[in-house]
Amino acid sequence: MTTPAFWAVIPAAGIGSRMRADRPKQYLDLAGRSILERTLDCFLGHPRLKGLVVCLAADDPWWPTLPSASNELIQRADGGRERADSVLNGLLRLTELGAGSDDWVLVHDAARPNLARADLDRLLGELEFDGVGGLLGVPARDTLKRVGTDGRVVETIDRSVVWQAYTPQMFRLGALHRALADALVAEAAITDEASAMEWAGYAPRMVEGRIDNIKVTTPEDLQRLQRNFAKH
Repeated sequence: MTTPAFWAVIPAAGIGSRMRADRPKQYLDLAGRSILERTLDCFLGHPRLKGLVVCLAADDPWWPTLPSASNELIQRADGGRERADSVLNGLLRLTELGAGSDDWVLVHDAARPNLARADLDRLLGELEFDGVGGLLGVPARDTLKRVGTDGRVVETIDRSVVWQAYTPQMFRLGALHRALADALVAEAAITDEASAMEWAGYAPRMVEGRIDNIKVTTPEDLQRLQRNFAKH
């Protein structure tokens, strides 16, 4: 049996202030193309993609200049104040495009351009019959410390039960929409889609991916990826 078709949502309305650049980080150059275009590549090249929504700031002047802006698989939605608001807008746009509540939706960071096709296929394959969904991640490799407000170590955390959460994060459209909407109304602390699902009482499944599926947060992250892409 083949893996299911899926939709994708890319929240890309952030400004990435820590990059200290003249534009949002998703539009910075990565080996001749923008980070956002590199991020889109893995999805747009997948035969089971039904459609993709990019959530953008209303006054975004950079998106229309990209070749990807004219791709018929990509639709635009308004970004929101927080990531969860942007993703909710993206889910509503998918519904307008014909996505059903039981369809799989993969939410992926706009500034995470090094997603490997093998990881995407692994996520789809391992979660296709899952009752909840889940996300890519990697087990913690370093010793972890819990620190108090005074900066002193309180305890060492058992790293065997700790994972770093990556994206894509894959959930059913209807369940994710309800979880995000209810969490926002309750003013719950939501940092990603999985945390919204956890807040709603679900237990997302972790799927191990590659450690180099990094998110560009600092100039050093971009320099590292520049070197990797230059080898290809």
